[in-house]
Amino acid sequence: MSKKAILVTGGGGFIGSHLCDRLLKDGHDVICVDNFYTGSKDNIRHLLAHPDFELIRHDITMPLFLEVDAIYNLACPASPVHYQNNPIHTTKTCVMGAINMLGIAQRLKIPILQSSTSEVYGNPLEHPQKEAYWGNVNCIGLRSCYDEGKRCAETLFFDYNRQCGVQIKVVRIFNTYGPRMLPNDGRVVSNFIVQALKNEDISIYGDGSQTRSFCYVADLVEGLVRMMDTPAEVTGPINLGNPGEFTMLELADLVIEMTGSKSRKVFRPLPQDDPTKRKPDITRAGEVLGWKPTIQLREGLQKTIDYFITRMK
Repeated sequence: MSKKAILVTGGGGFIGSHLCDRLLKDGHDVICVDNFYTGSKDNIRHLLAHPDFELIRHDITMPLFLEVDAIYNLACPASPVHYQNNPIHTTKTCVMGAINMLGIAQRLKIPILQSSTSEVYGNPLEHPQKEAYWGNVNCIGLRSCYDEGKRCAETLFFDYNRQCGVQIKVVRIFNTYGPRMLPNDGRVVSNFIVQALKNEDISIYGDGSQTRSFCYVADLVEGLVRMMDTPAEVTGPINLGNPGEFTMLELADLVIEMTGSKSRKVFRPLPQDDPTKRKPDITRAGEVLGWKPTIQLREGLQKTIDYFITRMK
């Protein structure tokens, strides 16, 4: 395998930092670009002295000029708390960021991977969700800045591919968890773990019957790398996620058990447009990438709980 210079936007974030780890381990030069809106230097502090790692503080809504061999575009707030905090900038990051990164890929004739999301399916009327499903999305709701921003980014990627010949890779990432999640990001795994470790009430929105499928971050990164390594004609979109499906009540009970917490479950109103079901069909990932998740929920949760115990000391 030849050594490449690889740009990772959002490389200081939860998933991005793990991807930087993996690419360096594989022997590449890594340029991490992040404006640290939701990313953290703590996630990549251990890499700052690495001879093959470079950090650039930059917002990808602004033009960027680099010479690289491949791009992973992961830059965007991914939790509802953060992407709804500044919805206009979230949409700008999705759309203008995609245009700027696609411009680099077009100029250099290099492959670019877009980290899209299961949120493009909205509150799905199809279950599980296949890539051919067009989704059920509210285009003017509180989550629209992210949902529609990512959908527009996919449109741009495929138009740059058809019109300009850019070599694109589009993956739709389902719920991912693991070490380096932010404790205040509003995502269910981190919420439940932090509340349980503090013996606080665990907030369950709605009646707790809504489902999610949780993919451990190392499995997700493996899928990203495999997608980038596919032939040029493989564009996606391809779902990446763990098809194991759990209700919020089941997840809360498991976290309480694993942490030995005294927390009680309390029920709160369901947020607007919160999907009732989420489960990826990963048939295409298996056929095209030879990929499937290997880390089960209990094992991944233990690693994540251990991380938060250390962080909260």
